[in-house]
Amino acid sequence: MATLEVMRPGAHTLVQDTGRLGVARQGLSQGGAADLHAYCWANYLLGNPMDCAQLEITVGQASFKAHADIECALTGAEMQASLDGESVGTWATFVMRKGQTLQLGYARSGLRAYLAIQGGIDVPRVLGSRATVVRNEIGGVEGRALRQGDHLPIRPSQIRHRPRYVPPRFIPDYDSPAELHLMVSSQWDLFPPDARNQFFDNHYHVLPESDRMGCRLEGSAILGGPAGIVSEGIALGAVQIPPNGQPIVLLNDRQTLGGYPKLGCVARIDLPRLAQARPGKDIRFIRGDLVSLRKAWQRFSHFFGLPY
Repeated sequence: MATLEVMRPGAHTLVQDTGRLGVARQGLSQGGAADLHAYCWANYLLGNPMDCAQLEITVGQASFKAHADIECALTGAEMQASLDGESVGTWATFVMRKGQTLQLGYARSGLRAYLAIQGGIDVPRVLGSRATVVRNEIGGVEGRALRQGDHLPIRPSQIRHRPRYVPPRFIPDYDSPAELHLMVSSQWDLFPPDARNQFFDNHYHVLPESDRMGCRLEGSAILGGPAGIVSEGIALGAVQIPPNGQPIVLLNDRQTLGGYPKLGCVARIDLPRLAQARPGKDIRFIRGDLVSLRKAWQRFSHFFGLPY
């Protein structure tokens, strides 16, 4: 089988798919693409099933060499991609010929780029998924971030004559302010009214300590709630309030149980925007309507043929 060689892995590059569902009872994180919007479009452009594994490239500064003729798609953050020195656009397909090298620079807009290959990256499935979760040492390549010299199994592509593009209306502006819809939880009423109002009035900023486990925010502290609760399962997008009052939005590699109180949960349809938020990014929360947000997620899932 042909391979894609990692010439330079960048800050943090992982093999990801839609995630490892149904494993929380075993204490395992779901993993999967942090920005499902960019991930799904990359597979869609190539005609791939949505569970075809891709590369999630955080920050950039990575390069890859093809050892077969392959058709690829690049979506997500703008990283000044070039193929043997020739510029490559994002949100579109392109062809890498055998021996060519794709070079990605530092992310100028957004945080994570997604590189898909026709047919996907053929690493073994573990518990039904190829997704890498480094904290669990599972999936991808030995459960770790990619290193220089790794060879990722791929299949030579059926090269098409014309590139395919994502319609401009579906390409996010990662530099615009991020507003996230919050669906309140059963612990919402445990916080005093002034703290709840302050949460929606605040402008938060993303901290550099954020990662795939959770996006850590800084702003006016949310105080007055319970110091802790009996540990319970944690949903994707849950907004925890630790004792310092600074919210943490829990993401794909989150722990399965936690004892901090939660104001609510960020709508699934909004999480891709948060996944592209660089340190210092301005974040605001608005009260979400469950019915309309459920419909938006159903439209997204139906269009891309997601299994949930």
